[in-house]
Amino acid sequence: MYEGHILNLRLDEVLLPTGRIALREIIEHRPAVAMIPARQDGSVLLIRQYRDAIRQEILEIPAGILNPGEPPLEAARRELQEEIGYNANSLEEWGTFFTSPGFSDEQVTLFYASDLVESRLEPDDDEFIRVVPVKRDEIPALLESGRIRDAKTVAALAWYLAKK
Repeated sequence: MYEGHILNLRLDEVLLPTGRIALREIIEHRPAVAMIPARQDGSVLLIRQYRDAIRQEILEIPAGILNPGEPPLEAARRELQEEIGYNANSLEEWGTFFTSPGFSDEQVTLFYASDLVESRLEPDDDEFIRVVPVKRDEIPALLESGRIRDAKTVAALAWYLAKK
C-alpha cells in the first residue's frame, strides 16, 4: 500500500481459526539497534529528543536503524557516536525483541555498551539530541513515575536493573 524510506505498509488477509478472513495492516520496518551506554559508576547515558509522532520530547536510550547491509554491531557503534558522542570498547549483545508485533515486524537488537570513550561522529541533520546522565538508583523512580514511556527504553532499563 505504501513504500517509504524506513518502512512499508501492507494489507494482509488472514485466515482466522473460525474460518473467517480478516484484514491486518502490517508495517514492515527496517531492523534497528538500541544501546544502554553505561559509565563506570553504573550511571547510564539517556537521550532527550522530540518525537513528532507523539508531539513531545521523551527520554530514551540511544537507538537507530541499520543501514542496508550493515551488521547490528556496526550500527550500534555508529549510533552511539552520532547520538551521544561516545564509542564503546565493550559492546555486548543482550538480545532482540519486537517493538509492537501486533502491527509491525520491527526488530531491535539491544546492546550493553561499556568502557565508553569520547568519539563523536557528525549527528544526523534532523536530530536534536541532549544527553542526560542518569544514576542507576534513579532508574526505578523514572520507570515507576511514568517519566520514561518509550517501550524500548522501559524494556532495556528493566533488563539493565535485572542484570547489573
